[in-house]
Amino acid sequence: MARLSCSSPYRTLSSLSLSHPALCSIKPAAAAAAAASRIHPFSTGSRRDRPSNVGNVGLAEEDTVIGKQAAEPLTIDGIKARRAKAGKLVAPTASYSDSDMFKSPQAFNKPKAKRWDHHLSRESLAREPCVLKLAAKHLKKPGLISLGGGLPSSENFPIDALTMRVPTPPHFTSASGQDVAVGKHDVALDQNGGVFDLAIALNYGQSVGAAQLLRWVTEHTELVGGPPYADWRCALTVGSTGALEQAFRMLCDRERGDAVLTEEYSFSTALETAAPMGIRVFGARMDDQGLLPESVDEVLRTWDEAKRGARRPHVLYTVPSGQNPTGATQGAQRRRDIYEVCRRHDLFILEDEPYYFLQMQPYARGATSQDNAAPPPATVEEFLGGLLPSLLSMDVDGRVLRMDSFSKVVVPGSRLGWITASEQVVERYIRHAECASQGPSGLSQLLMYKLVDETWGHEGYLRWLMHLRLEYTRRRDTILAACERYLPRDIVSWVPPAAGMFLWLRVDHTQHPNASTQSILDIEADIFARCIDAGVLAIRGSWFRAEQDRDPTGLFFRVTYAAASEADMARAIERFGAAVRASFGRS
Repeated sequence: MARLSCSSPYRTLSSLSLSHPALCSIKPAAAAAAAASRIHPFSTGSRRDRPSNVGNVGLAEEDTVIGKQAAEPLTIDGIKARRAKAGKLVAPTASYSDSDMFKSPQAFNKPKAKRWDHHLSRESLAREPCVLKLAAKHLKKPGLISLGGGLPSSENFPIDALTMRVPTPPHFTSASGQDVAVGKHDVALDQNGGVFDLAIALNYGQSVGAAQLLRWVTEHTELVGGPPYADWRCALTVGSTGALEQAFRMLCDRERGDAVLTEEYSFSTALETAAPMGIRVFGARMDDQGLLPESVDEVLRTWDEAKRGARRPHVLYTVPSGQNPTGATQGAQRRRDIYEVCRRHDLFILEDEPYYFLQMQPYARGATSQDNAAPPPATVEEFLGGLLPSLLSMDVDGRVLRMDSFSKVVVPGSRLGWITASEQVVERYIRHAECASQGPSGLSQLLMYKLVDETWGHEGYLRWLMHLRLEYTRRRDTILAACERYLPRDIVSWVPPAAGMFLWLRVDHTQHPNASTQSILDIEADIFARCIDAGVLAIRGSWFRAEQDRDPTGLFFRVTYAAASEADMARAIERFGAAVRASFGRS
């Protein structure tokens, strides 16, 4: 747990320690001089070592500075060696950066992505760089005194220092915790890491995100499985929901009758995001591995625009791992088949992967997690090698925009994630962000950087994911054991999830005594009401239908094993089973 140690009388935050502003002693001129004395000249290597600065949207007097990226192996040790040879990252307030500055040299020796102008909406095509940021390019002129940009002086920021306590590998317990500190002028004073501080994080920044965290995200993406084309980039986001809203606006047009294809049962918030935009959403059938490629192909081959009331979908939204709500996980071949269908029909893919790293060992019925036949990975290399390939990693065209998030694997309150896509698509995303969110919170980026980069590093973060995976495996096994004990197996069935945090319960409505006179929705409503009366909340499956105007194909409930204690999960499943039995007229 993070802790509070505040010299101010205002002790209101339980997770951070704030130093009173009166304690600050460093002056602006001294800070600037100290920082300037340590700035390395920008490497004069090849084009790939310099930012392309698409749109020329620098805010700061100086761009991010980093040395040439050495051709080290694409491993954790290789990344460390590359950083050591490049020298310290210097990224002043609101300095421009992009993923090309941090990718390995090997990443550029590949073909380029296709262009996607025909998929972009009129709104996206019409977006231009912000004029105020265009004017900021003149800040690089020697001797220029700026009265233009509205970046406040950090001396007026009322937070001088923060301290948080974080768990450390390999056990991630509070007993093994470490205090992590950050001050306002750490970069100038070369303390607490000297790369990212409060003076930078609390000021305005670039919509692509802070260079310090963008570097880590870019390295992580390449380490786990980057795209097989050269011109890919990352951009930090305010979480996957915000990223999805921007992606819909970039790719879909109400006026031209655009539609999105997704699983027949899909993330309800995604559906609610699309609806007010006038974007029609249509569902393709699923099985135990999620989306069926043959159903996607059939829907698109037989599309009748007049009957459907929309253009044939040109965007696919999918959650391949631990899909919400069904918990289904697409196997490796399934993902390849889906990608090939998308190529055949020229679909642009929105790959939403918040649960990607929560892939689990197969469930062994009646056994504890430790007794499972397939042991969990013991090393980081085994962990990475055992992950299913992402759609992004097989995207030879650049037709995938992948959304990653820290919400499910670190903290949801950070409202922080990132996208990975082709340079063209990321540039359009940034143009939108400049006039909307303006990028994620600087404070969130700073705390996340201090945790995943400066404290844990790439290996520590991957070990955290391995640790979290075991926690969710234990929780999954607990709720499945409760299902086996308390649910009527002739009525309720399920497939053990291989990833994520959701379990999809199928209720055989055909056995209900009123099946001939009541609809699926009526029986579902009756079970739901009985669940509430019994003291358990299980989410109705019909709420996740992609096409709400069509009858559901079955009766389902979604339950989660993410938060409740093991004892409470067992009690909740027992109550759910009692509600189902009561609705079916069984004692």
